[in-house]
Amino acid sequence: MPRSDFARGILAFSIVATNTFVFEIRAFAQGKSQVPTNTSNVSLTSATFERGQYLAGPGDVFNLKVFDAKELSGRLEVLNDGSISLPFVGSINVEGLTINQVIDKIRLNLGKILLRPDITLTLMTPRPVRIALIGEVEQPGLYTLGTRETLGTEGAVRVSVNGLPTIVDAIQKGGGITQEAKLNGVILKRRTQNKTDQYSKKTLDLVDLMMNGNQTQNLFLYDGDVIEIPKDKKLSADIIKIAAINLSPQTIEVNVIGEVEKPGRLKVNSNTTLTQAILIAGGTHQYRANERKIELVRMSRGGTATLKRYKLNLKEGVSPERNPILKNGDTIRVKRNLFAKSTDVLDEVSGPMTDIMTAISLYNMADDTFNLKLKENFVLFDREDEGPSGAP
Repeated sequence: MPRSDFARGILAFSIVATNTFVFEIRAFAQGKSQVPTNTSNVSLTSATFERGQYLAGPGDVFNLKVFDAKELSGRLEVLNDGSISLPFVGSINVEGLTINQVIDKIRLNLGKILLRPDITLTLMTPRPVRIALIGEVEQPGLYTLGTRETLGTEGAVRVSVNGLPTIVDAIQKGGGITQEAKLNGVILKRRTQNKTDQYSKKTLDLVDLMMNGNQTQNLFLYDGDVIEIPKDKKLSADIIKIAAINLSPQTIEVNVIGEVEKPGRLKVNSNTTLTQAILIAGGTHQYRANERKIELVRMSRGGTATLKRYKLNLKEGVSPERNPILKNGDTIRVKRNLFAKSTDVLDEVSGPMTDIMTAISLYNMADDTFNLKLKENFVLFDREDEGPSGAP
């Protein structure tokens, strides 16, 4: 051995392994993504959640530098079986290990062919975060979140998130919360280190986050996390309004049909109310619209539909009972009043017999068919008592 190498070996009495990251490592994921079948309660403090260490897993890409051994340095990718391949050493399993543990294991294996391996390990590309979102969200299911997620569409104030995914990012990805979500009891389940069948739990208060800006309630997500939002029917109207702004995608699509100036499918902000959507559609026809019975049709997650009727009041603020915030896929129908129906019948009768299937006829048929389907399949709620002049 050359003298310089021998001197270097003497000086390197304590092996130094540098653990360098390209981002704040505690903010990302651990383990394989799977929906747990056994979510056993494991005692875990808040600090453990917040200071959780990154666990290596399939899809991670590392850069290994072995000093004075360039032939052993290079890119290391964790394969599907959780292993990495070291030159002249072979495959070693690193899945579920912290970064320091990965360094120790690499150094131990390189010690079989080197006297005192001095290494630097850098996590260059972390794997995506795969989580499960269940409970009172519009679109529960499995989601994959990366460091750059598009959560809105063109025209939105916030189009994408550049950074590490959080609980709020995941809820937005799932289409936002339902109106029965218990925001002060959101449960985060996280796989414990090296144990795929055991999950720790932490309860989070998103009301405190939205009202007071407490960011400790908006934790970074790890791979394999499960977010559960329980049901709570006592949620106040103010909280629903705030949640619609903060915990929903920036834009949604709704349908406005019937006696409005510009009927059709509209793209609106997620906090848009029924009244605002009608105004965006150009407002109602002055002499034709029945403004005492605006119908809102909403599909539930179970595939059923509900029909609710509201009285149009342009001065009405946000109210679940009188002017609700819309959800993606809602349909607003402004029906004809008695005057419009009468004049349409007269026009049809006085028209040429060859024009039996006119646009008015089709409108009447659609009107009758729509009402029939509502009677057969829809749960009906009346929000306002109908006066004599407003009867359909």
